[in-house]
Amino acid sequence: MSELLKHPRVMKKLQEELDHVVERDRMVEETDLTNLKYLEMVTKESLKLHLVALLLVPRESMKDIDVVLGDDRYFIPKKSRIIVNSWVLGQDPKAWLENLEEFLPERFIDHKVDLRGHHFELLPFGSSRQICPGICSGLTNIWLVVAQLVHCFDWALPNGILPEELDMSKKFCLTLSRVEHLVVIPSYRLST
Repeated sequence: MSELLKHPRVMKKLQEELDHVVERDRMVEETDLTNLKYLEMVTKESLKLHLVALLLVPRESMKDIDVVLGDDRYFIPKKSRIIVNSWVLGQDPKAWLENLEEFLPERFIDHKVDLRGHHFELLPFGSSRQICPGICSGLTNIWLVVAQLVHCFDWALPNGILPEELDMSKKFCLTLSRVEHLVVIPSYRLST
């Protein structure tokens, strides 16, 4: 929500999509989610910038392996513990080219990245056999909650705070959370 408040253009565009697909006379339902493409882009961008967990579940190599990344070659011996920093993947300038730290959901219009572990530039739920078993439920809940919040309410910042004044700094621990809590004022916007 903080990125949507910081970027009113994105909030407005998402509300327009919801008004077009769902209209204002009912709540968003799970069956609507497949038609909400901009919501999917907003979610991908949010997970790129604000992962819940920075590190994926540790793995162990089953055999000696050479990994080649561009001009670099790495030897990983059998039984090595491997920890993937998924936050770094979302910040890789080779994968994302420009405006790494800017909230730009539109970057996913031509950049077809699946959140289910098939594209290694964005792995919020892990990959392969170690993928989060709750990925389907997790994504559905994220989409449904964000869609409901954005569709049902207009949001304002208190005490005349401007969107550009929001503190988006993060605490880097095992999980990634904001330093400052978000305080907002909702007002109901549906016709029912």
